[in-house]
Amino acid sequence: MYVVSGVPSSLGDAPPSRRLALLVEYEGTEYAGFQLQEGHPTIQGELEQALERLTGRPARVRGASRTDAGAHALGQMVDFLTDSPLPLATFPKGLNFYLPADIRIQAACEMAPEFHSRRSASGRSYRYLMLNRAWPSPVLRRTHHWVREPLDAARMDRAAQCLVGRHDFRPLAPGLPAWRSAVREVVRWSVRREGGAIVVESEGNGFLPHQIRRANGLLIEVGKGRLPEGILRDVMAGTAPGSLKWPSAPACGLCLVAVRYPNFGLQVRVRTDETDQHIFS
Repeated sequence: MYVVSGVPSSLGDAPPSRRLALLVEYEGTEYAGFQLQEGHPTIQGELEQALERLTGRPARVRGASRTDAGAHALGQMVDFLTDSPLPLATFPKGLNFYLPADIRIQAACEMAPEFHSRRSASGRSYRYLMLNRAWPSPVLRRTHHWVREPLDAARMDRAAQCLVGRHDFRPLAPGLPAWRSAVREVVRWSVRREGGAIVVESEGNGFLPHQIRRANGLLIEVGKGRLPEGILRDVMAGTAPGSLKWPSAPACGLCLVAVRYPNFGLQVRVRTDETDQHIFS
């Protein structure tokens, strides 16, 4: 018996010989996040079920980001080990047959054995969308957080700039274990208005659980004029009033746009199609 990334198998004595990576897109409204949770539907759970149905073999999937319940992804990267002899091109088509309509595989690659979708990543980009108008949209309700009060995007953008750089973000990640480092490098946190929408884009080497939603919750209060532009700097420095409370921005507006890897092409053994090269970054 061998173990496939923690999943026992009795399909033979030799370990799986292929590491595959998948680019996954999903609308996460109906899921309790990416990571497996007993008794709840998750993106990881759906992927693993589809893989077992396609290959007849269990597999444990690793994701580049453990997106929150209700959050979405355009560019989630996952990897897994398999000893399935199926051609690489069969995986996107076959998995999409078994997956629900709100999860789709957009591309697949066979990778070097050492590739790790989370640990090998050098950067991640997220987008947060708000609909800022008098009434909500039935069409956008799953992907945009509706804010009725007018928001000052320029004011929000100025407030967000203190988040750029290398910082300890523990004040924006309540419940983070004391032993876990909260230091992250953020290269961009921008806010702009596009018609009736407010777009917040965050890019860095990694983000803590709830960090983006907590920060954007504060930015919303700044945009409404309820808090000063320097409030994020005060929160980060631990000088904000102890009575300060604010809601996290809801998960429905959050989307993982892309995961970046250094020298990704050098780790690719086989592609489903050479046109995939522009998809993987």
